Amino acid sequence: MNTVAFASFILVTVLVAAISWLKSRRNKITTSEGQFLANRSLKYTAVGSALFFTNISAAEFVGSSESVFINNMTVMTWGISSVFAMIIVSEFIIPVYLKGAMSTTPDFLESRYDPGTKKLVSCVFLVSYLINLLPVVLYSGAVALNGLFHFKEIWGISYGGSIWILVWCIGLAGSLYSILGGLKAIVISDLVLGICMFTGALLLAYFGLKHVGAGDFQFGLHQILTTETQHLNSIGTAADAVPFSTVFTGMILMNLFYWGTEQVIVQQALASSDLATSQKGIALACAGKLMGPLLFMLPGIIAVHMYTNVENTTNVFSMVVSDVSPPVLNGFIAAVIFGAAITSFSPGLNSASTLFILNLYKPFKEKSGKKVEEKSLLQVSKRFQMFASLLAMFIAPLILFSNDGFYTFMQKMNAAFSIPIFTIMFVGFATKKVPPIAAKIGLAFCLTGYILTQLVFDTGIHFLHVLALLFLCTTVLMLIIGKLYPMPIPYSAQNKQVVDIKPWKNRHWVNGSLLIIMVLLFLLFSKAGLVKASEKPEKRISINKK
Repeated sequence: MNTVAFASFILVTVLVAAISWLKSRRNKITTSEGQFLANRSLKYTAVGSALFFTNISAAEFVGSSESVFINNMTVMTWGISSVFAMIIVSEFIIPVYLKGAMSTTPDFLESRYDPGTKKLVSCVFLVSYLINLLPVVLYSGAVALNGLFHFKEIWGISYGGSIWILVWCIGLAGSLYSILGGLKAIVISDLVLGICMFTGALLLAYFGLKHVGAGDFQFGLHQILTTETQHLNSIGTAADAVPFSTVFTGMILMNLFYWGTEQVIVQQALASSDLATSQKGIALACAGKLMGPLLFMLPGIIAVHMYTNVENTTNVFSMVVSDVSPPVLNGFIAAVIFGAAITSFSPGLNSASTLFILNLYKPFKEKSGKKVEEKSLLQVSKRFQMFASLLAMFIAPLILFSNDGFYTFMQKMNAAFSIPIFTIMFVGFATKKVPPIAAKIGLAFCLTGYILTQLVFDTGIHFLHVLALLFLCTTVLMLIIGKLYPMPIPYSAQNKQVVDIKPWKNRHWVNGSLLIIMVLLFLLFSKAGLVKASEKPEKRISINKK
């Protein structure tokens, strides 16, 4: 292990933690709203950075670089197209949540359908977090750190053994961060780490291109723009990992679910001081997502020009950082990756605890006639977070046995939980008389259909297209039930007037600009842009790395 790199890692990690502690120590957590929603006091910079960095874990760095290296930039479609979904959420969904003073997204299901639907969806969310979200964050962080510091060789143990140890280190650190600091500490760290991440990405791009160009930055840039340009393609065919046609089917649905109903994401927006602040924060997060090709794709492109044979492609990002960066930058990026893992894991724990305490534990206690004090809720919340963390730490290393590419595996797992929930939320937003029984039947039908099409029957159809078909079938089923057994009293939203819901007046032109940039990025990374017949390279840096 390089001493300078490790010292840089420790210094940046401690600095971020210290800034977070100093900024949040005056906000003593005494209520559940302070623990889960930062007392609804976040400014737009905090909301935007929290949304972006909660979305960005080490999985983005690891998975995106791997996908670009073994295929092309079609994986960027997930992040870039999400800008459209985020704008829809900002304009139509967040106002509904804030108008109803909702603390969790299933709160909407209670007001629209009934308490039973809220509890059922809360349970589905919790299962998703415990067996998918939290383990994936831990695993990807462990893979990245192991690749950067080569703990496997230092400790003289197996690759799997090093992953186990690092998973537990990240998990324990993230647990303490969430339990002791609450949402306020998390969003402050997000803001600091966001600045560090952009800085690290720019420096990595510089040193990576310089390495490819044998010491000449401009020649390195020329190399990646004129050779192996098939890897720069973002417009996927049916043979690619992410066909472009999926943007208009299952992908838009998953993005709408993620940014509009996923508790761990929406909770950041619900903690804003008013609707205008929330909408500004979402626009800021959109700008961050449009930086994705530079932040997450470029290391994979650089790897294409460095390596011809990689035994474990999940290590591509770590290999690039280790081989092109000076020790100080190596440690700096390692600290950002570690921070990304922490600030994705901690909000996940916080959101899981929010769902459990507010939607399951508290209603259960109140139903039994017991008075629930805020102090008791905070204590139970901390215990639940420790349980969730321990479970995730046991599950995470098992991802080693996944046969799919890491990014594809992650998205397929997300889909199992996302579309069933999104479908009943969508029907709830779009209709007024579809009854609670339709939501329960629709949830079961969609979840069962996805499991059968992915694990039992080989449909030969891309899983995102399958999701779109299941969404349509489930929606039709719920509408038929609503027609036969409509609610006697139509649903009507109420304004609880907890926060100001006056929208941001400049949102339309800002959102329009974001959409134009999104389209231009797709054109840039296509056959109409950079993807063209490769020139013969004047000099090619090729390193076999096993």
